[in-house]
Amino acid sequence: MEREWQSSDIGRAALRMALTETRTEENELRLRLAEKQIHAVAVNFGGRFLEILPKIYESAIVAAQRQGVVSDTHVGDGSVLGALESAVEQVKLKALGMNVGGKIGIARWHEHLCVAVYVGVGVLHFNEVAVGIAHRALRDDLT
Repeated sequence: MEREWQSSDIGRAALRMALTETRTEENELRLRLAEKQIHAVAVNFGGRFLEILPKIYESAIVAAQRQGVVSDTHVGDGSVLGALESAVEQVKLKALGMNVGGKIGIARWHEHLCVAVYVGVGVLHFNEVAVGIAHRALRDDLT
């Protein structure tokens, strides 16, 4: 029987994806999560925070669709976009006007969709770090 995962479990999966350091580590984690029926993907990003926001949103949606985390529909797009906007909102005060680099982790199990953002914020020779995470409920019959 399949385990009943909660939103907090899927949030941890998304955060773990965002924290992977290499493509190999990311792929290994994605496969381990898939064994638990959790679909996941991660996306790297970097640049001036405000300038790259549109690209971050687009990249996250496309990656989630390509990996089958969400369907290629406005429902799938909107769910990823909504959760990502909420997660970005949690890190934006540190990131405004700064160079940033980091990773987005997206995880889904049935109706639970979570997006986590891990970001390093460049300030001269010092990097601040921030994490944002958000959940959305997505009808399971629409994948």
